Amino acid sequence: MPKISVQGKTVECAIGDNLRQVLLQNNIDLYNGSATVINCHGLGTCGTCAVEIQGNVSPIGWREKARLSLPPHGAGTTRRLACQVQVMGDLQVTKFDGFWGQGNQPV
Repeated sequence: MPKISVQGKTVECAIGDNLRQVLLQNNIDLYNGSATVINCHGLGTCGTCAVEIQGNVSPIGWREKARLSLPPHGAGTTRRLACQVQVMGDLQVTKFDGFWGQGNQPV
């Protein structure tokens, strides 16, 4: 079972599990500020669940690529949308500040 390290916690999940769902089910804050309430609930359209990921995950799809190409993100971002990512192995996840997780300071 893959291990996910984030915000000083480590959780396990099955291969292929959705990263957003795993984090929320384990009471790990994924959203910043009012994005906790104002988000697309996993549809990949709002961009508020952007995180930096190190490890083996599913390839980026068209919906995620399109959303991450728009402000406040940008085409060159290395962030991923947790709601669009399937866990394929052990991960190190870093969440950043800013409403959309677009900031430079880890949270």
